[in-house]
Amino acid sequence: MRFRPILLAALVVLAGCGGTVGSEGSTTETSTGTVTPTPTPASASTAEVTTTPSETPAHPGFGDPSSDRLGWEAGYWHDEPLDVNATDGLNRSERGAVVARTMARVEYLRGLEFESRVPVEVVDRATYRTDENVTATGWDEVVWEALLLIGEDRSVEEVLGAFYGASVQGSYVPSEDRIVVVSGDDRPTIDRRTLAHELVHALQDQHFESALSRSNRTSRDATVAWQGLIEGDAGYVEDRYERRCGSEWSCLPRSAGAGASLDGDAGVYVAAYHPYSDGPSFVHRLRERGGWKAVNTAYADPPTSSTQVIDPGRYPDWSPATVRVSDRSADDWRRFDRSPVGTTVGEASLFATIWANGGTEPFHLQRPSRPHRTYNYTHPATAGWAGDRLVPYRNGSGATGYVLRTEWATADDAETFAATYRDLLRTRRGAERREDGVLVVPAGPYADAFRVERSGTTVTITNAPTVAALDAVHGRRE
Repeated sequence: MRFRPILLAALVVLAGCGGTVGSEGSTTETSTGTVTPTPTPASASTAEVTTTPSETPAHPGFGDPSSDRLGWEAGYWHDEPLDVNATDGLNRSERGAVVARTMARVEYLRGLEFESRVPVEVVDRATYRTDENVTATGWDEVVWEALLLIGEDRSVEEVLGAFYGASVQGSYVPSEDRIVVVSGDDRPTIDRRTLAHELVHALQDQHFESALSRSNRTSRDATVAWQGLIEGDAGYVEDRYERRCGSEWSCLPRSAGAGASLDGDAGVYVAAYHPYSDGPSFVHRLRERGGWKAVNTAYADPPTSSTQVIDPGRYPDWSPATVRVSDRSADDWRRFDRSPVGTTVGEASLFATIWANGGTEPFHLQRPSRPHRTYNYTHPATAGWAGDRLVPYRNGSGATGYVLRTEWATADDAETFAATYRDLLRTRRGAERREDGVLVVPAGPYADAFRVERSGTTVTITNAPTVAALDAVHGRRE
């Protein structure tokens, strides 16, 4: 699956999953650094009123330094007020001033100097959707079906295209060295958090280019973990930026939310949002341990599993178990012609599976357990995860199946996951019990046969179109 060549994007926090989405009242930032609010509709979020900076600057009068300084960019200091009217959109000169000051603020917070200016383009959502490029293969279709997040009745390309088109607020593509900000309305407005987030990605590209172009992310879980560092760094700086607005910095108002609709795909959102939720907390823990130096060092040795991002105490010394699935297929069933033949989906994706299919208490996700964390991806059904391997299969008729083998820290953890999985098949998907631990979902987008087996700390899930085909996909004995 591909969504452009390495897209670093900001995603909206959706109210349907526990965050808040809504427009804020219009404000004007004046040359004195004060902000005058106008009324906010009752249905929208309350606009914050920002004030003049409380710190005495080390640069009286905001004069330009004799040479480039951390916290100063293109004529603007990080704590300098702007003569900008944001109520009617931003013209070219206003956008230039906003971008320059935001660059100064980002580098001041992050402790890294921008090496060059970054072009920023503002587009409306319709234009952004037109420029999307989401592609998926048959292999991707089986992976998302195995996660019980996108069933056989829909296309992964269509679902993810609609999801990203509605929820992306801005993006930075390293190969193009530019930022695209999606305006919340027809006027060319820039959301301050989105701009700060994407400017961190540009800063990453300038200082850690090799880390952004890594090609050894050979599994879904490794990619999600890598994103936890990349998006976590951007999200952490974004959080610290926002906390200074109204106390130390005068800030432009927040623009309208993206207005994304879940349309029954909350599980897809939860699977995609993990790096944005837990990544900032992961980076915060790294910075607590060793300052920004520890964060910078992590780019040369990024986390390899979403478990390390969920539980930062496991980074960098813990690593998941290597799980293998021997090929026991028969008849005309074969693995996909792909290298590697399988993938590791990881703890975060399995949590999304459990959550989306009713395997958790309804409001579990909305209870983050530590600072800079948006949602709670820690749950008894998945917290004992130690490794997994998912291998998709298909036959000559075009039917598909898969084997998902998971390894757990203890036999109790394995039994908890197996019991939770069997229960969600029955209660959410209407599965009927058959002999030998087989469950059959008779109708719907996941209408298949499932064999769920536990042996010690290992749980193996075999999927096929029919009960008779289960052994053809993966026989019980070698």
